[in-house]
Amino acid sequence: FKATWVSHSSLRDYIACPRSYYLKNVYKDPNTRNKIAVMNPALALGQAVHNTLEALSSIPTAERFDTPLPERFAAEWKKVSGKAGGFLNQSTEDEYHRRGREMIARVYNNPGPITRKAVKIKKDLPYFWLSEEEEIILCGKIDWLEYLEDKQAVHIIDFKTGKNKENDKSLQLPIYRLLVQNCQKWPVDGASYWYL
Repeated sequence: FKATWVSHSSLRDYIACPRSYYLKNVYKDPNTRNKIAVMNPALALGQAVHNTLEALSSIPTAERFDTPLPERFAAEWKKVSGKAGGFLNQSTEDEYHRRGREMIARVYNNPGPITRKAVKIKKDLPYFWLSEEEEIILCGKIDWLEYLEDKQAVHIIDFKTGKNKENDKSLQLPIYRLLVQNCQKWPVDGASYWYL
């Protein structure tokens, strides 16, 4: 589409620094026509933890832990190890790897919502037209949609792997609510952050 695609993270980038927004979300390498993304250790950690947990939503609840979470995490970590994860030295990678293992251990010992039924949105990147007239598309990637069978509804869960709590004024959960309401059939009964 020729439309402008916006997401929680791109809006956050714009509010923080319009130039940062441009470089991360608009600019494309003139030779490859691809956006440029710089990997860093925090991003690598988040990617490995998120991929480990998000993949579980496609597995029937009775089979989710047939392969232990630490084993799944080890496989995901291999994908971001070394320079691929932006690690400049082994001690930095070891520290982030340790933090990731600790997060996965906490979830493994207290799996909460990931033991229950989940809903998958059938799009790789959920999106809808926020305004066709102004050509704005809202998009975002939802970490987990817990299915609440007794209410016939869903609960949005966003996994947090960073050291800081989300700002009370964050638009992330309201934006996710809009996406979920417009990209699948179940009503939304709540939205939460899960600080791992």
